[in-house]
Amino acid sequence: MKIYNNFNLKKKHKGSIILIGNFDGVHLGHRKLFDLANKYKKKFKLDIGVLTFEPMPKMFFNKKIKNFRISNFDQKINLLKKLGVNFIINKKFDYKFSKTKSLDFIKKIIYKKLNARFVFVSNNFKFGNKREGDVYQLINYEAQYGYKIVKPEPLKIMNKVTSSSLIRNFLENGHLDKVNKLLKRNWTIIGKVEKGRKVGKKIGFPTCNIDIKDYVLAKPGVYAVKANKKNSKSTLKGIANLGYRPTFNQKKLLLEVHLFNFSGNLYNKYLSVEFLKFIRMEKKFKNTEQLRKQIKSDLLIAKNT
Repeated sequence: MKIYNNFNLKKKHKGSIILIGNFDGVHLGHRKLFDLANKYKKKFKLDIGVLTFEPMPKMFFNKKIKNFRISNFDQKINLLKKLGVNFIINKKFDYKFSKTKSLDFIKKIIYKKLNARFVFVSNNFKFGNKREGDVYQLINYEAQYGYKIVKPEPLKIMNKVTSSSLIRNFLENGHLDKVNKLLKRNWTIIGKVEKGRKVGKKIGFPTCNIDIKDYVLAKPGVYAVKANKKNSKSTLKGIANLGYRPTFNQKKLLLEVHLFNFSGNLYNKYLSVEFLKFIRMEKKFKNTEQLRKQIKSDLLIAKNT
């Protein structure tokens, strides 16, 4: 799969089906869109391309937003590969691009640069300087610029529109079961194992410490997980604490993973951590003995998950 960092496409990729969006999480709603795009691909014998943006526009405009993403860029790329995508345009979202007029986006990018045949967008898609453009403007210029807009009805599950915003809300409120259903996989954080204060090791439960970077902050607490090293097929079950470790008065948000039946050095290795079940909220204990006792109880739940 070809990845472009600009709009200078190879000849074979011009005149394709283009899907525009952040596609954060690549959830069931997105999959519905790609299922339809693949039907067009087969019928019209066209390639499928995705136009996406880094950083995500919302994070670009609001620098205070630190923990927002459901999946990181590499995860998104790997998920899109599995959905029949032939190429991705990963456009850097910066100040200059944010000032692009909506009509210029249509004329200079969709028409001249991409020469798109079909453009797939969501019903609430906004684009251009100050979000001045919308789906209706795209439709108004279809005939003039030779493309066709496709905007399927959004997917509803549990009487709610499936969206990245809904998934973030579920994560923040501890509804991991609903999140994994909407993603059709286990929500996963990938990060580098860093050296910590070795507090876990001192109380008998050594952990891998992972900075979650800009992943959305799921409800702080204890989770049953399974994990594997990058490019490794072997998976280990474990238990994780996501939060601020109030017993030790820590202020930095951290993901700590204790793997069952594992001994070894994972420092500076990338670990993929799948979240299986929310066990309990994070809380402060009077002393390490109380914490150790609670962890033993949590372990029994995690091992049986």
